[in-house]
Amino acid sequence: MKWNPYAKAIVGGAVAGLTALGTALADDRVTASEWVGVAVATLAALGIVYAVPNRPAP
Repeated sequence: MKWNPYAKAIVGGAVAGLTALGTALADDRVTASEWVGVAVATLAALGIVYAVPNRPAP
């Protein structure tokens, strides 16, 4: 089965962003700097996961 080449990056970015948001919500509020952290984590994960090539299974 061939997956959409963007699916891996989207899932990775979503997981990173939601994890950062969950951490930011530990005190029941999200500040502006925490939103910046969520955005940076999401965009960084999108770019990094997209750039890493898939290796075929052995």
